[in-house]
Amino acid sequence: MDRRELGARAEDAAVDFLKRKGMRILGRNLRTRRGEIDCIALDKKTLVFVEVKAQTGAGGTYPEEKVTTAKQRRLARLALEYMRKNRVTDTHVRFDVVAVTYGEGEPEIYHIPNAFDADIDI
Repeated sequence: MDRRELGARAEDAAVDFLKRKGMRILGRNLRTRRGEIDCIALDKKTLVFVEVKAQTGAGGTYPEEKVTTAKQRRLARLALEYMRKNRVTDTHVRFDVVAVTYGEGEPEIYHIPNAFDADIDI
């Protein structure tokens, strides 16, 4: 399985997982010239920007460790851009990470709500 296929499968698994938790998916793979948001969801009244990370086997690290400080800043800028474009104001926002590890059998999914903070001013 190549990287692109791994990412697509992990995003599908993450979206299914979030739906089972009662979240409503608003968008997937939203691309701008600055980057991509894997998933945007609504958890009750909270707007959630989700970063999905995947890996196969035990690589010595956890997929969620790949969400670096630089990646967090990029996601915050993309979220702000999305909110301005869609005129989203006066709402709670959070950033989640969903880590998907593939081994034998079903993937292991680890959801980290509110994985990091970002200063977003609208």
